[in-house]
Amino acid sequence: MGHLPKLIEDLGLILIVAAFVVLIFKKIKQPLVLGYIIAGFLVSPNFKIFPSVADMSNIKTLAEIGVIFLLFSLGLEFSFKKLMNVGGSASITAFTEIIFITIAGYFTGKMLGWSTMDSMFLGGMLASSSTTIIIRAFDELGVKTKSFAKTVFGVLVVEDIVVILLMVLLSTIAVTNSIDGGDILFTVAKLMFFLILWFIVGIYVLPTFLKRIKKLVDDEILLILSMGLCLGMVLIAVKVGFSAELGAFVMGSMLAETMAAEKVEHTLKSVRDLFAAIFFVSIGMMINVEQMVQYAFPILIITLVTLLGKILSAALGALASGQPLKHSVQVGFSMAQIGEFAFIVATLGLSLNVISDFLFPVAVGVSAITTFTTPYLIKVSEPFYNWLVKVLPEKWLERINDYSSDTQSIQAENGWKVLLQEYMRMMLMNGIVVIGIYLLYSNFIIPMINDKLNDNTTKNIIGNVLPIATALPFLWAFMVKRPNSTVFYDLLKKTKYNRGPLLMIEVFRVVWAS
Repeated sequence: MGHLPKLIEDLGLILIVAAFVVLIFKKIKQPLVLGYIIAGFLVSPNFKIFPSVADMSNIKTLAEIGVIFLLFSLGLEFSFKKLMNVGGSASITAFTEIIFITIAGYFTGKMLGWSTMDSMFLGGMLASSSTTIIIRAFDELGVKTKSFAKTVFGVLVVEDIVVILLMVLLSTIAVTNSIDGGDILFTVAKLMFFLILWFIVGIYVLPTFLKRIKKLVDDEILLILSMGLCLGMVLIAVKVGFSAELGAFVMGSMLAETMAAEKVEHTLKSVRDLFAAIFFVSIGMMINVEQMVQYAFPILIITLVTLLGKILSAALGALASGQPLKHSVQVGFSMAQIGEFAFIVATLGLSLNVISDFLFPVAVGVSAITTFTTPYLIKVSEPFYNWLVKVLPEKWLERINDYSSDTQSIQAENGWKVLLQEYMRMMLMNGIVVIGIYLLYSNFIIPMINDKLNDNTTKNIIGNVLPIATALPFLWAFMVKRPNSTVFYDLLKKTKYNRGPLLMIEVFRVVWAS
């Protein structure tokens, strides 16, 4: 009889147990994510009644693949255009909530006597809410089409991208083992450069490539191609110095800008669901009941901080963005939970060996409690608003209503603001591409040419002509091309006093390019 590898035995065990547990959770109408986590606990060495997984290292590898496909799928749903359409209200709400709850999480950790790194990762774990749980709750309560729900979805989009950036910053701090302003600033600058470069390549190269091969691609080839592109970007991201998760998310966002995005998402769904299930099961395997009992008090404290902090900060953020009081209260009560990203952030900390093991059971405990409370909080948001109207002074309510009305009545930006935004966008995009071309040639292509050729004259000609020829279209766009807008000509014709500033803008970009 042939020997059956332990990986196959372990995979069979976790999938069978996971299937039965999530069936029960489906029946009792509870989130499947929690079902997978409980299934993981049942097959872990910490639970002695059931057979246990034998080879944890293989399961961890499969779980890492699961994280990659989760982030890739999230990127497919993200879309850079969707972020642009989110609007100021959702952005202000998201940033207010993230800043408040991240700081609150950090100081809560310090108050509990935890290390600086544990406290920082706790703040990162609390930063995002759960898209899956919120959508499910909205569906069940029939509020998905309400106006506040649209703001919530916009906030979730912004949260996803901000938490990705937070993960990069936490990785940098963890690796350097210090909070150095210069290192963080350099990492942020490097991150922004590569993000913009990758998105530009994605916007201009990937759609054209996929359009050209459209007739040759069926579902099978599209699945292989999209997974290959995902893992290829993961490799590039790691080589550059970022996380695999960031690379997967970026490639998903690139493909989200193409005509094939919906088809890729549909084709990849089964693969994503399989590996995501393994990831969440692997989280359950790390649950230690003794630790959860030991850290019951921190779990309770962090749960209260999450619920109160997210309700308050999201509601205040929505108010600050000009939303009505009722709308803001409903947004705040909808966001009061932690999501799947909490586990991903905790996994990152453990993989870097910079956080304590107890953070995982704490994250699971807080996630479980806040998941169960979410539907009830959404239900109670309107009665709470009615109570709030009764207890708040009339003057406060009038000022809030006046502020909301004034903010929402602000009209579109003036011509000069629109024009300057278009110039900045055009100069930024083309400038990033030119710098990217320079780095590509100086670090890879020219050294390769120098190794292959012996004649110095030929080396100099190729080394000078090729980079300039490649960058020339982008340099021309940077220096000469005007924005595709009638605003420039409207301002030029409107009054002679506009001619001087317009001329200065043109001179400035030519000098800057030089």
